[in-house]
Amino acid sequence: MVFISGNVQKQQLLSKIATNDGHGENSAYFDGWKAYENDPFHLTNNPNGVIQMGLAENQLCFDLIQEWVVNNPKASICTTEGAEDFRDIAIFQDYHGLPEFRQAVARFMEKVRGDKVTFDPNRIVMSGGATGAHETLAFCLANPGDAFLVPTPYYPGFDRDLRWRTGVQLFPVVCDSSNDFKVTKKALESAYEKAQESNINIKGLLINNPSNPLGTILDSDTLKDIVTFINSKNIHLICDEIYAATVFDQPKFISVSEIVEEHVGCNKDLIHIVYSLSKDLGFPGFRVGIVYSYNDTVVNIARKMSSFGLVSTQTQHLIASMLSDETFIEKFIAESSERLGKRHEMFTKGLAQVGISTLKSNAGLFFWMDLRRLLKELTFESELELWRIIINEVKLNVSPGCSFHCSEPGWFRVCFANMDDETMRIALRRIRNFVLQTKGLNSKSAVKKQCSRSKLQISLSFRRMDDFMNSPVHSPMNSPLVRT
Repeated sequence: MVFISGNVQKQQLLSKIATNDGHGENSAYFDGWKAYENDPFHLTNNPNGVIQMGLAENQLCFDLIQEWVVNNPKASICTTEGAEDFRDIAIFQDYHGLPEFRQAVARFMEKVRGDKVTFDPNRIVMSGGATGAHETLAFCLANPGDAFLVPTPYYPGFDRDLRWRTGVQLFPVVCDSSNDFKVTKKALESAYEKAQESNINIKGLLINNPSNPLGTILDSDTLKDIVTFINSKNIHLICDEIYAATVFDQPKFISVSEIVEEHVGCNKDLIHIVYSLSKDLGFPGFRVGIVYSYNDTVVNIARKMSSFGLVSTQTQHLIASMLSDETFIEKFIAESSERLGKRHEMFTKGLAQVGISTLKSNAGLFFWMDLRRLLKELTFESELELWRIIINEVKLNVSPGCSFHCSEPGWFRVCFANMDDETMRIALRRIRNFVLQTKGLNSKSAVKKQCSRSKLQISLSFRRMDDFMNSPVHSPMNSPLVRT
């Protein structure tokens, strides 16, 4: 008689999709989140805990949102003032979405893009966040085994969003630091040819603009090259623009929708935009995702599929009211941009003062940090070794570049908009102490050589750093490993 272990027997009773590793949780990106969840930092309750710097969340303007909600109680059906609309909102609504919601979202997308383009409310398709939007498009555009090209480094969640349940593959377009990870025609053609040689059917190209994790935007010429490329190959273009309103410095954001309007001979049926309110407004918990396609058939199919991940009508009702207040929206976008810019500057300047450089960026809720000179060897194994020290000893959850499929070891994504000023200063203090301790292990000649190579103006003055952070916060880092 053969006995089957309990776990194996249970898995055999379940589907292959449910029990495979397609969700992508087995990566350093998600391991960092787990480390934070097991030991979360708190200013008073747990000052020695892990600071969450792996979450791209915009918490810098919650006060503006809360003020609007208080001043507009009729926007919610859960208030005394708004309860009269409860019945109309609570009863069944079809999957097209409330007309006022689609109209308000389309208008908000226009405003975020500087009113340079118009969006048709009838092309707005709802989804449960950008996650659901990406999966919906993958189901619409590709068959299991087909692939989308995607420039590296890219958001780790794409492996889950587009691949797990669809059977679609992602094929890397390798970009590197020699040109600040820019997407080039040469890189696109090279990736396409390699896929063809491997008998992989490429159905589209996925781009993230502004980029997660780089915090950079695609310029007009690059976008034109991309549109020309996908037209020449007759493949789809999915443009994820969920960080469109997080741009805080020049150059300004350019949407693929602008290029589509200008590009003569462009096949609009190949162009699709993913959008959400999770990053620009800081509403990830509302699960408001949008598919906007120029392809009529895709719009119709995606709308049918949206039945599996609709936005609640209560949320639609509130969002429609808020986004229709154009005075508030203009104020919010401007203030959010200013606050993001200030926070980004404080963080990156603080790192520069101890010799840590970052990729020049002007958008997003994060920056791309260069720790290559702290690696024992230029390998991804060494990168993960450094990451384990940072998360377990320094107690910072920053995400290693290998989890973003970066082609070069030593890069880390650092999120800066999901914490208050005091937590930010403590995080900076921890990084500073760690870097200074690490430098102490290196010879002065090696340090001088590295500093010359990176052309950084490094100051190791404690007084200057303390003045910059403007707070005498004591570092909670007591690691024997770091002290050594």
